[in-house]
Amino acid sequence: MATVIRSTTPDVVTLSDVSDAEGHITRICFKTGPPSRVGVELEWTVHHPDAPATLLDVPTLRAALGAHAPATLGATGPAQPLPAGGLVTVEPGGQVEISSSPARTLGDLHEAVTADLGHLTGHLAAAGLTLGTAGIDPHRPPRRLVDTPRYAAMERFFDARGPDGRTMMCSTAGLQVCIDAGTPAQARARWAALHEIGPALVAAFATARCHAGRDTGWASARMAAWFAIDPARTAPVPVDGADPAAAWARYALAAPLLCVRRDGDDWHPPRGVTFADWIGGALPRPPTVDDLDYHLGTLFPPVRPRGYLEVRYLDAQPGAEWIAPTAVVAALLADDTTTDRARAAAQPAAGRWRDAALAGVADPAVRQAAGDLLDLARRRLDRTGLSTAAQHLVHDIVDRRLRPQEDTT
Repeated sequence: MATVIRSTTPDVVTLSDVSDAEGHITRICFKTGPPSRVGVELEWTVHHPDAPATLLDVPTLRAALGAHAPATLGATGPAQPLPAGGLVTVEPGGQVEISSSPARTLGDLHEAVTADLGHLTGHLAAAGLTLGTAGIDPHRPPRRLVDTPRYAAMERFFDARGPDGRTMMCSTAGLQVCIDAGTPAQARARWAALHEIGPALVAAFATARCHAGRDTGWASARMAAWFAIDPARTAPVPVDGADPAAAWARYALAAPLLCVRRDGDDWHPPRGVTFADWIGGALPRPPTVDDLDYHLGTLFPPVRPRGYLEVRYLDAQPGAEWIAPTAVVAALLADDTTTDRARAAAQPAAGRWRDAALAGVADPAVRQAAGDLLDLARRRLDRTGLSTAAQHLVHDIVDRRLRPQEDTT
């Protein structure tokens, strides 16, 4: 029988059996119920408008963010939320992120994020800074600004595998859409749909061709970096009919440790040790449930279950254009019939992640799927709660995004 050891420290649960870890993962990562909420996490690189290749520094960024600056920048007080409830964080290379509060409708989300984004850009503009418009820094090579034990361990882990890890950490900016898993009867189809539509949407909304002053040859060099760093934590979770929660648990426990929290600044893990190995005694102390929860946050597949489903494969968009890919995802999952139609439309490109990231909509099969999916989404926008004006904006952006990639970056 599986054993859970409860330590003498209150509320610390120690894991000693893989089955207990699997059970914990399946309980917390797919919380089912009628889908009713949507949220976003928006990242951007940050630049001096007249000299976008100029390097940032922590004091300048901290001062620009003011009361919203996170502790990772050395802020002395707790970070204040933005006016509509969004929280500001900063990624290793100085990329700024807004994490929205979950909203009941896409219209409510659009209104809240528009307000928060306006407030953020005002703060940055007053300090002589502006948000980038692409999914990867077009001007600067990767350079880490934020110094934390986690990011130091990540950098060392990825450096052992090549330069792509630093690029991912310090140069990329993504748009993450967070959407409910749905009822138990819906969850498997919604999980599969988000994977199947992924390559076509990667291509349609790719904004990351140029990096550090050069043309990379990829429509989304951001996705190229993600897929190159460590397939055990960035490849898609298998969706070939398996129970999503069980597939995710297997994926998570087989992934090597990215870092191990401990006193001091050295969080580097032994190379190649997986979380399952840790449960089996590979490290001096056994892992806790809190360690497992932290490990789950170091896994970066294109779709990640966090109770809700987090779509991670979209490049950052210019300014207000974040609403277009967000609306497309929400519209394609607006009801079960639309989700089924989206899965069928996605099939020419399903699984073709590399082709989509490399060629974008110039790939004929990917372009066909993207066109069919975006057309379907446009016909379902009225089910998302978006205002008429916002729907028109989405239509305009979608029309432009289907042109050949060289015309849209």
